[in-house]
Amino acid sequence: MSILTEPGLRPGGRALPKPPSIFVTGARLPEVRWAALALLLFLVAWPLQVAGAPEPVWWTLYLVGYVAGGWEPAWAGLTALRNKVLDVDLLMIVAAIAAAAIGQVFDGALLIVIFATSGALEALVTQRTADSVSSLLTLAPEHATRLTRRRDREDLAEVPTSALEVGDLILVRPGERIGADGIVVDGVSEVDQAAMTGESMPVRRGEGQDVLSGTVNGTGALTVRVTRPASESVIARVVTMVSEASETKSQRQMFIEKVEQRYSLGVVAATLLVFFVPLMFGTDFREALLRAITFMIVASPCAVVLSTMPPLLASIANAGRHGVLVKSATVMERLGRTSLVAFDKTGTLTHGAPVVRDVTARPGHTRQSVLAWAAAVEQHSEHPIGRAIVRAVPEGTTPATNFRAIPGHGVEGVVDGRLVRVVQTVDESGTVGTIVDVLVDNEPVGTLTLDDALRPDAASSVARTEALTASPVHLLTGDNDRTATDIAARTGIRVVHARLLPADKADAVKRLEDDGATVMVVGDGVNDAPALAAASIGVAMGRHGSDLALDTADAVIIRDELSAVPAVINLSRKAHRYVVANLIIAATFITVLVTWDLIATLPLPLAVAGHEGSTVIVALNGLRLLRKSAWT
Repeated sequence: MSILTEPGLRPGGRALPKPPSIFVTGARLPEVRWAALALLLFLVAWPLQVAGAPEPVWWTLYLVGYVAGGWEPAWAGLTALRNKVLDVDLLMIVAAIAAAAIGQVFDGALLIVIFATSGALEALVTQRTADSVSSLLTLAPEHATRLTRRRDREDLAEVPTSALEVGDLILVRPGERIGADGIVVDGVSEVDQAAMTGESMPVRRGEGQDVLSGTVNGTGALTVRVTRPASESVIARVVTMVSEASETKSQRQMFIEKVEQRYSLGVVAATLLVFFVPLMFGTDFREALLRAITFMIVASPCAVVLSTMPPLLASIANAGRHGVLVKSATVMERLGRTSLVAFDKTGTLTHGAPVVRDVTARPGHTRQSVLAWAAAVEQHSEHPIGRAIVRAVPEGTTPATNFRAIPGHGVEGVVDGRLVRVVQTVDESGTVGTIVDVLVDNEPVGTLTLDDALRPDAASSVARTEALTASPVHLLTGDNDRTATDIAARTGIRVVHARLLPADKADAVKRLEDDGATVMVVGDGVNDAPALAAASIGVAMGRHGSDLALDTADAVIIRDELSAVPAVINLSRKAHRYVVANLIIAATFITVLVTWDLIATLPLPLAVAGHEGSTVIVALNGLRLLRKSAWT
């Protein structure tokens, strides 16, 4: 049961490249660089202003920060305006310039920094997902060994996997990644399909059985007939589905963003009226302009924007303290709308690694001796089952000699002068788990049963999640029906979808979404990525999650605690209530100040104080979600 790999390498003898780090990704994005420069200038100018430095110095720094953080959204806003679309960012730029025009350059610079940082974070998340999708293609080997059979000989040639055609034969050696979707025509081996199907145990594959591109061959050689071209392989379809679903999700907007767009149009129209109407009745130009600027300041959606962001950002920070990385404010807002949660099995509800659950000894033998014999032979194995057997003997054992792997079956070795064989069997008795027979000198001495260990908080987390949502929890897994049903019974899940490939998981999620559910998918593997992208909310288990799953997901549970799922849903719903309260406060301030400015003369200092006061109040109210009690 040994998969032939070098230490530190993935099966197949080569390390799989990862997407660039978040710092490398950020450094190459212009949005991130401009936002960083704007923030730096603001952080330099502000202390100088407070310390009483010469006004031209900090004014210059603020204005350079205006240009650094504002030119891109201003250009994008003007471009959108040419298409008859008023971008809310453009209104913020105008409000910032208006603030500077009446001496409030600090307020305008702060507004610029907020919007530039928000745009940079959005660009960073988008690029990271794109990089991770591209890295997925490395799961499939670039080359395969094509086998051509002639009358008197067999020819082998290394060819690009993209050149393989349906009907070609390829030779897959021990430890290699399979280069194409196909069917085995010769040989027997165990294949690690975890990346594609989520199965926790390698599966035996022999003549007439299907294999998938990018999965890892075990100790036997396989001859595979290609059944799909590279462009239609499982991996290629995963890449396509993740890209399409991520693009669709990126176009969804928060409710508040839609409100802002309509509100912005109203503010622009009202400001023009406040300026031009008095002019028509003979009002002095400077007086009309000052009234219009005052109106834009008090009517600008700064408080509306901050009604949303502080509660959501505070919730993100609180979740982060408890081991949940929520990637954006949009995601935090969307989490609370979850009406159905679907869990992956392997690596999510379970630990993703087999453990010895039971040992049965034949008469004349003990459970301890059976386990010790098996562990002695498996000392040399890198197979997940072998490692699990070794871990089950805390005190350790002396490794067997003359170790040999039997492709597709098991391993054998000599222990104390006796031949010991550990053989995986095909169980038809209905037992859940993987059955391993131990034979000494070809005589059965006992049986080991292994399965994927359930996380200790799985059942309670499922129950708490179901109590928060309007629909029963679902289980999505590529594993067999028997194992899936067992896990569902032990966790209290009532709806089970088994034997799902990545495309099947995504299709199942789409059907649930089409039925009106707001679906959260919780998973960890490459095979979960399309479903994570297709769902309204994708949540990845972070400790052992694949790079693609982590980058595709909207939120990552760093500590692998399933209890974080219901907790973060509840936190998001609290944040929504705070947002509504803040919007009421902001609307009240705006209504009072705008009415004052229209029916009387609102002093500019009072306008700024009222505007900033409302901003401070909603910000402080939102920050209450930083408290520990908001999570618990």
